[in-house]
Amino acid sequence: MRAIRWRQMTNRRNIMLMLAALTFLAAAPAVDAYAQTVQIGWLSQPIKRTLPLSYLDQPPEDEGIQGAHLAITDNATTGHFTGQSFELAERVIPEDGDVAAAFRDLAAKGTRLVVTDLPAPDLLSVASLPEAASVTIFDTAAPDDRLRGEDCRANLLHLLPSRAMLADALVQYLVAKRWPDILLVIGHSEGDSELAGDIRHAAQKFQAHIVKEKPWTFVPGARRTDTGHFAIQAEVARFTQGISYDVLIVADEEDEFGDELLYRTFDPRPVAGTQGLVPSSWARPHEQWGATQLQDRFLHQAKRWMTDRDYAAWMAVRAIGEAATRTKSTDPAAISTFLRGDRFELAAYKGARLSFRSWDGQLRQPVLLADAHSLVSVSPQPGFLHQFSELDTLGIDKPETKCRMG
Repeated sequence: MRAIRWRQMTNRRNIMLMLAALTFLAAAPAVDAYAQTVQIGWLSQPIKRTLPLSYLDQPPEDEGIQGAHLAITDNATTGHFTGQSFELAERVIPEDGDVAAAFRDLAAKGTRLVVTDLPAPDLLSVASLPEAASVTIFDTAAPDDRLRGEDCRANLLHLLPSRAMLADALVQYLVAKRWPDILLVIGHSEGDSELAGDIRHAAQKFQAHIVKEKPWTFVPGARRTDTGHFAIQAEVARFTQGISYDVLIVADEEDEFGDELLYRTFDPRPVAGTQGLVPSSWARPHEQWGATQLQDRFLHQAKRWMTDRDYAAWMAVRAIGEAATRTKSTDPAAISTFLRGDRFELAAYKGARLSFRSWDGQLRQPVLLADAHSLVSVSPQPGFLHQFSELDTLGIDKPETKCRMG
């Protein structure tokens, strides 16, 4: 009798498992049949970049787009359960190509969410097109303050920290360390001048002191000869001699001379800014808050380290995916509205929930402070308070913004 009962129970269990499997298989095609696709545009154009001072870190040719590809994969993981899929319509324009024409082509095909990897002038020209009025454009490459200020656009969202945010993050740390006296060394590019202005503003805001500003004008004759390092060593020592300061901040975005300042100053002083201790959106040594997982996945995919622009592109596409999931919609208008609302939050491996500022479209986020091998700190620093969010101590706050989006 026991054997009979056991066979009956076994048969009954097998029948239930088969019914459950048939139910799952019957439901699976229905999910795929009704899956809705979120179309995301990608618009980039290679730009001439100055080769770095060292051959060790050559700029990658696929910077930015690799972050977008990884985010599409991440979105697809969630979309498998929500019945949503995500496609990236790529437009990589040749150096002499027409960016506006490529954008119009995306818009004509109904793409209303476009991630861009463009410098500020090209980004502004695209955002000002009549076809862009109904498109949400994600800026992943331009840190220019004016894009968040007097030249802001209602259809632009910014993923990279602005130069003002980077400067505030660095000066906050120096003030927290009680290293308030700054020697500011400035390169010749427009970006260097803007960053220097942001350092001045941050020093005034957080009560640091710029003891001296000096432009870098030295042009080495033969840097890579057998004695080139002696000439640089002597020049940097002369350049910094007789100045009393705590930290040398360098503004050299083109990486033309900044690395030469480390370990060569007349007095033993740390170097920070675009070289040395660098404020950035992302950094190789970043491992906290689960960041190692993102680093590993990106390294496996791209066979190189993730850069700031890769990370910004990843955040842009992930933000779209998060909004699509939360709204249960693939409608670009609904996604855009949610992104700009109070309920949107993006988890991005920085120990904080990120969201877009309503007054200028900037993604509020912590800024990492790191050198080549160590994450030194993360700003905002403890004790720098704000009535709404400590993240808004970095960059241009609402009361001082020059952005007038209407």
